[in-house]
Amino acid sequence: MSLKDQILSRIRADGPISVASYMNDCLLHPTLGYYATRDPLGAKGDFITAPEISQMFGELIGLSLAQAWMDQGSPAPFTLAELGPGRGTLMADLLRATRAVPGFHAAAHIAFVERSLPLRELQGKALANHDPSWHEDMDALPDQPLFLIANEFFDALPIRQFVRAGPHWRERRVGAPDGDLMIGLTDPAPYPALDHRLNDTKDGDLVEICPAATPVITALAQRIGTYGGAALIIDYGDWRSLGDTLQALRAHKAADILSTPGDADLTAHVDFEALATVANAAGCAHSRLTTQGVFLERLGITARAQRLASVATGEAQENLITAHRRLTHPTEMGNLFKTLGLYPKTATPPPGLEP
Repeated sequence: MSLKDQILSRIRADGPISVASYMNDCLLHPTLGYYATRDPLGAKGDFITAPEISQMFGELIGLSLAQAWMDQGSPAPFTLAELGPGRGTLMADLLRATRAVPGFHAAAHIAFVERSLPLRELQGKALANHDPSWHEDMDALPDQPLFLIANEFFDALPIRQFVRAGPHWRERRVGAPDGDLMIGLTDPAPYPALDHRLNDTKDGDLVEICPAATPVITALAQRIGTYGGAALIIDYGDWRSLGDTLQALRAHKAADILSTPGDADLTAHVDFEALATVANAAGCAHSRLTTQGVFLERLGITARAQRLASVATGEAQENLITAHRRLTHPTEMGNLFKTLGLYPKTATPPPGLEP
């Protein structure tokens, strides 16, 4: 039975399901889910992330975290972690760039929060010389200083969608009124968690929330607030959610979110205000939200690109120029992607960010 057939059977038995429940089935079903069955990255996959575009991305992330580690007194031991680490490319680049930082590698225990078995295998190959550990969730990480990167992790967490109706909200749900998957709306009802959005929305506006992000950010912020450390969260989105941003991607092209459950990547823009609010409540400070382009420029990506290009020729040099533009230019990833830093309330933000 296909994943679509299983979802339809569930709907027939129990009624329409939330968008979050649908996303969770599509992405994380243990045998038929998107991440359980493939390596989704690269030209042969469905999408490409910044670490796959250029080594410069991971190198600069590494130097920012290493400086944050030194600014906090070079604690040892500490956990160097990544949420949803893809093929392990970012961490490999990070470690190469920081190998000359005194004591950094010796004090670091590398940890990945990853559920996908195909991706765990690739990560193990990329980090074969560093003995990483793998964990199902944040709660399994050690109680010690934590320096962490989450690049394009939160966009893949399941979201719920609500449409405003006067002082109430109607939730978008996935049903099957004619035997096939279709989006519908519940009857209007109060939803206290969205009371604060009544001030900046009007009838018909759609707002997305991500309940699954709350326990992740809470665990992350509590560790950093208690033991020290820092986190760099890089993703597409904005300070506050507004509008339907749920999308499906298959073979690098947009797809219908309902047509092939389990065979397309599903993501939504990140509501960074929600992440920052939870982090602050959990005892952690957060930086200003900063565009990826500005963040990387502050870390010196242009100078790094120029140095690499000066010893490259032909296609390699052209690739460097293209990668720099793709990562930083406002019309490419530079403005769409944002960076939020988390750090102890007694410390300063990681380099590249402002309080």
